[in-house]
Amino acid sequence: MTSSTVTDTPIADPAASEIELLIGGMTCATCATRVEKKLNRMDGVTATVNYATEKARVSYPAGVGVADLIATVVKTGYTAEEPVRPVQPVGEEEPEPDLELAALRHRLLVSVLLAVPVVLMAMVPALQFDNWQWLSLTLAAPVVVHGGGPFHKAAWTNLRHGAATMDTLVSIGTLAAFGWSLWALFLGDAGMPGMRHPFELTLSRTDGSSAIYLEVVAGVTAFLLLGRYLEARSKRSAGAALRALMELGAKDVAVLRTDGREERIPVDRLAVGDRFVVRPGEKVATDGTVVEGVSAVDASMLTGESVPVDVGPGDAVTGATVNAGGRLVVEATRIGADTRLARMAKLVEDAQSGKADVQRLADRVAGIFVPVVLALAVATFGGWLGATGDAVAAFTAAVAVLIIACPCALGLATPTALLVGTGRGAQLGILIKGPEVLESTRRVDTVVLDKTGTVTTGRMTLHQVYVADGADEEELLRLAGALEHASEHPVARAVAAGAEERVGRLPAVDHFENVPGRGVRGRVEGREVAVGRLFEELPQDVARAKEEAERGGRTAVVVGWDGAVRGVLAVADTVKETSAEAVRELRALGLTPVLLTGDNRAAAEAVAGAVGIDEVIAEVLPEDKVDVVRRLQGEGRVVAMVGDGVNDAAALAAADLGLAMGTGTDAAIEASDLTLVRGDLRVAADAIRLSRRTLATIKGNLVWAFGYNVAALPLAAAGLLNPMIAGAAMAFSSVFVVTNSLRLRAFQ
Repeated sequence: MTSSTVTDTPIADPAASEIELLIGGMTCATCATRVEKKLNRMDGVTATVNYATEKARVSYPAGVGVADLIATVVKTGYTAEEPVRPVQPVGEEEPEPDLELAALRHRLLVSVLLAVPVVLMAMVPALQFDNWQWLSLTLAAPVVVHGGGPFHKAAWTNLRHGAATMDTLVSIGTLAAFGWSLWALFLGDAGMPGMRHPFELTLSRTDGSSAIYLEVVAGVTAFLLLGRYLEARSKRSAGAALRALMELGAKDVAVLRTDGREERIPVDRLAVGDRFVVRPGEKVATDGTVVEGVSAVDASMLTGESVPVDVGPGDAVTGATVNAGGRLVVEATRIGADTRLARMAKLVEDAQSGKADVQRLADRVAGIFVPVVLALAVATFGGWLGATGDAVAAFTAAVAVLIIACPCALGLATPTALLVGTGRGAQLGILIKGPEVLESTRRVDTVVLDKTGTVTTGRMTLHQVYVADGADEEELLRLAGALEHASEHPVARAVAAGAEERVGRLPAVDHFENVPGRGVRGRVEGREVAVGRLFEELPQDVARAKEEAERGGRTAVVVGWDGAVRGVLAVADTVKETSAEAVRELRALGLTPVLLTGDNRAAAEAVAGAVGIDEVIAEVLPEDKVDVVRRLQGEGRVVAMVGDGVNDAAALAAADLGLAMGTGTDAAIEASDLTLVRGDLRVAADAIRLSRRTLATIKGNLVWAFGYNVAALPLAAAGLLNPMIAGAAMAFSSVFVVTNSLRLRAFQ
């Protein structure tokens, strides 16, 4: 299974505890890499730090405490805290990101208002009045101190811990340019009245005494703040789907007490076994079973399915779905973290916290990126100075190198795409367990479909009634239905339900007897009735009807009473209406569908023919499904398995990609890589398409992030980029990666 993919991540102790920490103070991918390395150096600790979500998933042994983990992060120069709950409580907002965003927006607006006049005066000679340079200094200084404050503060913090990040590059570049400008203004010729400064002066040959870089300092700082603000907004938008999922649940609930009165309580006080009322238009408070009332439930917010589902006594309902019809009384069966909604949110959060192999490569690059760029900037300055003797040109090129370098795009490439892709999947009823799954979806060429419950509804229904000469169809259904109503066999339940639907109320049964492997018999309305394989000989017309039904893949049961055969009832599992369309969509993705079932071959081939599957593997015992998957893999195929039952769990785990129908068992869901929340096979095709689209977005992001730096750094070192243009390009690179990922929100 894909989750077993080998990576270079340290293997966690299976007995270790796991915790999620909120990491504060990270400003680029290099920060996340530093924190991750420090944590992983602790004995027995395995950590993954995600820059986009600002969280660390840490596995630690018994000898290490949470306080030790937090202390290690703090020593690295960042903050860490343990969330109050592993999953955000339903209905609660996180105020910190909004406050941070507001503060960043204020800093950006002030910087832009001050920087625009500085840049315009440098670019437009007509605006350069006498002593204009001193006004530029007055306007630019607050931009350097206030606007660039976060960069300088982070750079200083990292310096104290012997580290360097993107903030180090920005801080050194802008402070160097500002320092040069101060020297030129106070000690050089730049402060003289009547000084003129064309924008291209930074690339001309001068002795440097009249060259100022105030427009570079102000412009670069404003551009970088704009990039950081847009990045923060985009990251918040990327996680919106998960936050929306967490906020779906009801906030309070009307509980029925033993004396019959209703008491409204917060939903977190609800206990398993409590009965609560759900009125029309209200949300179901938690997972439970309907004990009273009939209604339709809208589950579109969880499954993406727009058609409400009819429910009545005995039917299961899911928390956060909406009662669209009558009053219901529901008994709680799962609460808190055990509910379907909470488990969905946990799966999505786990997927978003993971790292694909391609991201690990990017992290390694980001870890050595800043020292390499610093060395390149020094080499650029020395090279230019030695080759041309032009200090201004050398300084300009070196500053451009420092400013244009951007490891952030590398760090954001995978997590932002995962944030958006998994969030969009949750909205559509698709839960992706981790980033490793994405690579498997690209390679899959064969999809094995379990028949019962996946391609078919899993419910036997009465399809056909054949009545022998001299018998009455209504009487046949009434007597057979009454007898079968006393049995628990799936075929018997199908006969009883079909009979009750066609003829109404069924009579009582006396002297009921189950004959194992052959059928049932008993007395109904004074007649000795038998259903099943209890008759030695069949009339020719009945035998022919029975054979025809079995050739069509149906289960045929013979009905008779008072010693005579009266007819045949044909029962079959019903093919889901959407299965044929789903098979066509899977074929369009380049997958070869295979039907796998324990049923007889005639029944399997009938279903396969109905949905358009050519390859059928029938009469397979549950324990042999794994062998089938492994045999297909041995033929060189990359196999996806779609199933829903306990007997599918091992095959789902053995497959290269396991897809569990969310309507199935917990064992199947736990063993799978992808969970399809609603029982529609078309979602399997959607899941593979979404996974492939997310993987393509990640790779596109990484190509851009690597390509940008590979192309931009040589241009800057060659003196072909003004530092202000370099700052704009650097800010754009991160924004491009995040906005490219946000396109996944439009996936249909």
